[in-house]
Amino acid sequence: MKRKVPEFKTDEEAAAFLDQDLSDLDFRQFKPAHFEFEKKEAQINMRMPKSLLDAVKRRSAARRIPYTRFIREALEKALATPARRR
Repeated sequence: MKRKVPEFKTDEEAAAFLDQDLSDLDFRQFKPAHFEFEKKEAQINMRMPKSLLDAVKRRSAARRIPYTRFIREALEKALATPARRR
């Protein structure tokens, strides 16, 4: 049976874990990580219904990311999808 990565309380514990043979780890437990390298140079201010913002905050909290990043990801995803013709 494959091993799972334990939870670490310190950076030293994590570093020590990485010093061993990791070939028997269950890699299905890992999730892709999204890194943002592009500098944020522009800013927007928008008004929306409180219920919509509350829903955004709940969804972002479930993903454990800031709600502003969640909104930015939603915009990026909408722009990456080809526009439909009407």
